Formats: sequence, C-alpha cells, structure tokens
Amino acid sequence: MITEECTVAQRFSGTQSYVATDDLTVAVNAAVTLERPLLVKGEPGTGKTELARQVADAMGMPIIEWHVKSTTRAQQGLYEYDAVSRLRDSQLGDDRVNDVANYIRRGKLWEAFTAPERVVLLIDEIDKADIEFPNDLLQELDRMEFFVYETGETVRAENRPIVIITSNNEKELPDAFLRRCFFHYIQFPDEEVMRQIVEVHHSGIKDRLLATALAAFYEVRETPGLKKKPSTSELLDWLKLILAEDLTPEDLRGSATDALPKLHGALLKNEQDVQLFERIAFMARAKQGR
Repeated sequence: MITEECTVAQRFSGTQSYVATDDLTVAVNAAVTLERPLLVKGEPGTGKTELARQVADAMGMPIIEWHVKSTTRAQQGLYEYDAVSRLRDSQLGDDRVNDVANYIRRGKLWEAFTAPERVVLLIDEIDKADIEFPNDLLQELDRMEFFVYETGETVRAENRPIVIITSNNEKELPDAFLRRCFFHYIQFPDEEVMRQIVEVHHSGIKDRLLATALAAFYEVRETPGLKKKPSTSELLDWLKLILAEDLTPEDLRGSATDALPKLHGALLKNEQDVQLFERIAFMARAKQGR
C-alpha cells in the first residue's frame, strides 16, 4: 500500500532541463501510483527516452536502460545461460564448471529487480523487436518475478521498479500487453511549448529570431508530401547552427524562389525531402517568370 508520504515523495512534475506538459506529468504519476508500466508513444524526437532519465533524476533514483533492437529477445532481459563457455571450461578442467551460476548472465530486468534501491527501468523502443517480444514479458512485468531454470531460484523484485516503455508506433503491440500498461501519447509540441523547450536549451535567444525560426520550422513540418518531419531535437540542432552562424531573421526568410531553409541539413534527413523542396522552389521560379 502506498502511503501519503511515499506518494508525495514520488510525484513527478518535470525538471529544469525537461519541459513536461500537464498531461504527461499526470500519466507518469498515475503509472507510479498504479504500479503499472508506463507505455509512452509518439513520433521520434518527442523526448520519450529522455523522459525516463528525467523521471529518474527528479525522483533521485538510478536508471537501468534496456535498448531494444530487432534481434533482441525477451529472455535476454531476464538472463542468458552461456552453455558454450561452460563446455569450453569443462574441456579445460576449470573448477568453475561445478557451479552453473558462473555461467548465468544477468539481464536488465534481473538488475532492476535485485538493485539495492528502487530504480527506473527503461525499455526503449519495444516495437523494434519481434511481435512476440512484449507478450514474452507479460508475466515478469506483472508479477515482478521470474524463475531461473538452470539454478532453480526465483528472482523477485526487492523494490518494485518504475518501468517506462517507449514505442515509435512502428508496429501494433498485443492487446494483452496494452492492458497491463498505463498509456500516454506524447503529442508534438505546439509553438508555446516549443518556446519553453528552446528556452531550456538556448536561453536568451532573441524573440524575433526565434519567432522567424519557429515559423519556418513548422512550415517545413506541414509541407505536404514530406517523408520525415523534423523533430524537436532537429530544431534544437538547427537553432544551435543559426546562433553559431549569427544569422538574422532576414537570413532565415530567404525568398519565395529559395524554398530550402538555411542550413537545411539539420532539418531534412533524406534526399527525397530535399528534392521536394527543390521542386517547390523550381515551381515558384517558373511561376514568377511568367
């Protein structure tokens, strides 16, 4: 049972380096109260991974990060038995072979369950793995324990970790898994929230320059046919370059026949999108030449 003192101590309200909207802080605190994994979805670059780090920082907890790849198996999060090393050691007459525990490699869940203090466990980009990956973790995340067949021991969470799971929405997650999570979708920041984010990273930027840059940024994002919309992190990189080059609002505006934004390599990440803006500029020039 969560006491009032514990609840207050574990409330998240953002940090000085992370702007959290009201609905996001509600989602984090609800997941903590319910003792459910927090499943965070949103387009890349909206701060899903960073959220887990900031929650850990705000609550004074260590963080254990498990970055999922396409080849990652759920079992790796629990433990792996290195039978090959044991066979090799047995051939060499090594005494270590007498204890199978010497060949058990602990996974991130094992680390989180047996940590001496409560931790934040980040399972990052769960949708990269096979579709069965989330289902294979259902029982372990629900019961906060798992059985090690090779040693006959049960590993239980000494302090229930705060579990934050991120997804880029690349594939649908199983319903049984979704039922066990508290869900939150991070909307792309509007201009007001984006200004707060920029202030954290580039404090003191002149208002007219920021207004012009944000207008150009959102115009790029809203361009029909764009394959990859620039994210918050790409905006911050772009602004860093703008400040380093000492560009003015007039430099950013350009002309109607120059559709590509200044330093566009920070915003546009593939040749199709660059060609799209080049076509827009070509059509603008052709229209102007009539």
